[in-house]
Amino acid sequence: MHVAIGLVVLVASAASLAALARRFGIPEPLVLTLAGVVASYLPHVPEVHPDPEIILLGFLPPLLYTSAIRTSLVDFRANARTIALLSVGLVLFSTFAVAAVVWWLLPVSFAVAVALGAVVAPTDAVAATGIARRIGMPRRIVTILEDESMFNDATALVTVRTAIAAAAGTVSVWKAGGDFLLAAGGGAAVGIVVAYLLAMLRRRITDPVLDTTLSFLAPFVAYLPAEGIKASGVIAVVTCGMVLGHGAPVWQSAASRIAERTNWRTIQFILESVVFLIIGLQMRAIIEGAWDSGLDHRTLVVATVAVMLTAMLSRPLWVFPVSVLSRMLGLSNADVPLSHPVVVSWAGMRGVVTLAAVLLLPADTPQLPVLKLLALVVVAGTLLLQGTSLPWVVRRLHVRGPSRAENALQKANLLQQATAAGLAELEKHITPDTPPGVVETLRDRVTWKTNAAWERLGRSEAELATPTAEYRRLRLEMLRAERETVLRVRDSGGADYEILQYVLSRLDLEESMIDRYDETEEERLEPLAAPAAADTCPHLEAAPLVLEPTELDECKECIAEGLTWVHLRMCLSCGHIACCDSSVGNHATKHYTTTTHPVMRSVEPGEAWRWCYIDELLG
Repeated sequence: MHVAIGLVVLVASAASLAALARRFGIPEPLVLTLAGVVASYLPHVPEVHPDPEIILLGFLPPLLYTSAIRTSLVDFRANARTIALLSVGLVLFSTFAVAAVVWWLLPVSFAVAVALGAVVAPTDAVAATGIARRIGMPRRIVTILEDESMFNDATALVTVRTAIAAAAGTVSVWKAGGDFLLAAGGGAAVGIVVAYLLAMLRRRITDPVLDTTLSFLAPFVAYLPAEGIKASGVIAVVTCGMVLGHGAPVWQSAASRIAERTNWRTIQFILESVVFLIIGLQMRAIIEGAWDSGLDHRTLVVATVAVMLTAMLSRPLWVFPVSVLSRMLGLSNADVPLSHPVVVSWAGMRGVVTLAAVLLLPADTPQLPVLKLLALVVVAGTLLLQGTSLPWVVRRLHVRGPSRAENALQKANLLQQATAAGLAELEKHITPDTPPGVVETLRDRVTWKTNAAWERLGRSEAELATPTAEYRRLRLEMLRAERETVLRVRDSGGADYEILQYVLSRLDLEESMIDRYDETEEERLEPLAAPAAADTCPHLEAAPLVLEPTELDECKECIAEGLTWVHLRMCLSCGHIACCDSSVGNHATKHYTTTTHPVMRSVEPGEAWRWCYIDELLG
């Protein structure tokens, strides 16, 4: 009973604190960790000593999986070189930098120092990308940080285990290298095999409940076999999740995808919140254990500060030289501004993997309480210093994420293409026996989706009530009245319970689709159009509707750089053709930055919209 009550209090506290952090826009990992530290000093709060196997098996695989299924396999391939340099090269560099400091300051062997270095080397996906998405970083930076933090876990855990074996005198350099290759290659192979086996099952499962149950098993089905053959369970889980996430639109039904997305977001929220609270709750016991370890207190304080600074500074010391060298060798895009490496180098917050890895150190490790303190201080210190200052760094460097208006423009563009394809398919399947009313209803429904997206682009401060918004408002009022009527029938006993549940579920389904359609919380509160005194844009009024292009259906910059574009845009000042913002090269925006020509238009078939870069308005 005491254990059950403790778990309920832990989860409830973690969820409440995370909700509070979201309410005030504060990084959740920071709030949860600090709250855990404060709670550890309160009376009647028991000490928390998590089992390493519980963290490694119960927390790590599902957390990695829920990030992996939302990761773009296409973006990963495009940034694979950068991600590898960070998730392998940077982890090893940070490991040995911290190891050198620990070996110099503390009475431990070099193998033990390397083990601690590997413990504090990997960054945390939750801490870094949570802040990145909240403050609006460029998508490429978010992708790099998220993918790096998934794959660097494998490098760190393999290094920790190798260092522990070296401390026991049971490993050689050649064996360490072989173990690393087996961990990486074996983990990836297991992940791919498991993903395709699960995909074969999913093709035959249409019940969302069964499919979601299979999804819950996926991270463990990938992790356990990989660990059983001494490969990396972390890489297996990440690979499996990325493959399944990429193929989900083909392998799963729409209902299964919605159910899986909702359930995994809930699991992720609970596990992340609990982990960071546990990190804070351990602080008091670890500090007292290190303080009473017999080590000179001055040495302890110096070592703590030195290790935290080394863990933080080793990242820019790796990122900047590698970035410069990559540009010199032509391995990276020379147009990437210097501010991007600065942001990446400062986004080095640690988290759940450091907590799990430090628990792997054997109980007879010399100065174990001190080593645990060093690891926990690195986690708390990076969350506090880097987590709180990263938004300021981003603002100071004027690093801007994708424009919400440009995002909405891309959404409308893609929806229009999908709608056009659907309407074309509809025309193929109309027969003489098809009722005209059915055809008209189908056309109205798919057109409504596209109109909703386009209307958001033209919305101004004084014109919030678009036709689609009015439809949503009125239909929600109708659904409220319909539900009240059904509930009155239920309370009077006028219908069978199963019938009532069926009708209520249909109402709930339609309400969920209307209430959340194509709008995030921010989009419901803010208009997308730039605030302006007038409803018109002088640049759009002055620009022609069309211009003779200088090129025909190609982006010369993409061809020169060996890139592939997604959509093409035309400058209405000079007729230059360039690729859109969703393309890798982003040459249309770069053309505006270079020439300051204000208006471009789409040159895709069936599209006639124009876009003003200065006022961020659609015409």
